[in-house]
Amino acid sequence: MANVKLFNQGCQEIGTVDLAPEVFEVEVQPELLHLVVRAQLAAKRAGTHSVKTRAYVSGGGKKPWRQKGTGRARAGSTRSPLWRGGAVVHGPQPRDYTFKVNRKVRQLALRMALSAKLVEDQLVLLDAIAFPEVKTKLMAKVVSDFSWKKALIVLPESDNNLELSARNLPGIKVVRQDMLNVYDVLLHDHVVMMKDAALKVQERLGHGIR
Repeated sequence: MANVKLFNQGCQEIGTVDLAPEVFEVEVQPELLHLVVRAQLAAKRAGTHSVKTRAYVSGGGKKPWRQKGTGRARAGSTRSPLWRGGAVVHGPQPRDYTFKVNRKVRQLALRMALSAKLVEDQLVLLDAIAFPEVKTKLMAKVVSDFSWKKALIVLPESDNNLELSARNLPGIKVVRQDMLNVYDVLLHDHVVMMKDAALKVQERLGHGIR
């Protein structure tokens, strides 16, 4: 059982929380993390790049000159790739970069990413963060107290005051627990989870494990 310190937003230790080892103490396989991150980044690609082939370049219907007798090379169209204003050969075409990674593999990779953060002492549990109003200064104080440079803050559910207070702070990203993903976990130096968010993630990722 992983025993993790619990802090309040004032950076004071107020207790400990036991986290399930099948979620937060999983052996890390770098190749699996690489696969899932690559799939996640590939899914973000628009794939709308395109160049015109000979089928799409306007003009060039008439043969520029007769086939033989001119002393010049044979030419059948002014829109040949060899000509200025012509088509492009083997250029990029619209495509879908996504590839499938099974749900169980994605969940396993997320457990590995969280386990890696716990081993590196970069997983922080907070009882809660609550602000009476939207104020960047309030969030900046919390970040300063904990000395976070690049942190992913995971909430059990949406919190408008907190999310708006953090959006202008460089290196700080706030997500709901159901939006947690491998890329964001690995990208940030610290993963800051509210206690309720950690328990929900634990229940979701630990469900069905044998």
